[in-house]
Amino acid sequence: MTSWPAQPDSPTDRPDATPGGTDGRVLVVCTGNVARSPYLERRLRRLLGDAGRTTEVVSAGTGALVGSDMDPESATLLAQHGGDPSGFVARRLTADIVAGADLVVCAAREHRAAVVTLLPRALNRTFTLGDLADLARGGQLSAAADALAAAGQNRPSAVAAAAASLRGTVPPRSAADSDVVDPYRRGRGVYEQMARQIEADLAPVAAALVGGD
Repeated sequence: MTSWPAQPDSPTDRPDATPGGTDGRVLVVCTGNVARSPYLERRLRRLLGDAGRTTEVVSAGTGALVGSDMDPESATLLAQHGGDPSGFVARRLTADIVAGADLVVCAAREHRAAVVTLLPRALNRTFTLGDLADLARGGQLSAAADALAAAGQNRPSAVAAAAASLRGTVPPRSAADSDVVDPYRRGRGVYEQMARQIEADLAPVAAALVGGD
């Protein structure tokens, strides 16, 4: 599988543009880009692909182990949940990568802060997985995104805009509850906790990204 290069901050990569003939681009961010973000990237890519979406799902790390394969424990759990870890290569998060994303999903609030520091204008399209899942539950986000997509926005951009408009309507999680645990070099049980956290919040986010448009 292709190792995704940084995308240029050009007009065709703005949030209202559909890159490369696909239905937008979702960027997933964690620290090392070997455990949490590749797991979420590949799981979300599989769910959206199975639903017929052509959305690109890519990832990067704020302190990436550049060039590394996916962590073996995370890869094993990913495969058990139907994802494909093959060909993954870790890469460092840059402002250009953020600029090329329509929606940014972060493993923890520290990653959201790092994304916005790199590119302040990405604030309204950057969320932790847990916070985005809470906004997506109940269907209001998906319905709002349907309307935006019908008006011409690609699906991830529509989801980001709808989620930004709903901020403050759902009580925020604590930082401990919002963040996906970092399992790197911490034993099998912590990797399993990571997978449980991601799987618990992945379904409403994927459903919003599939939508009804």
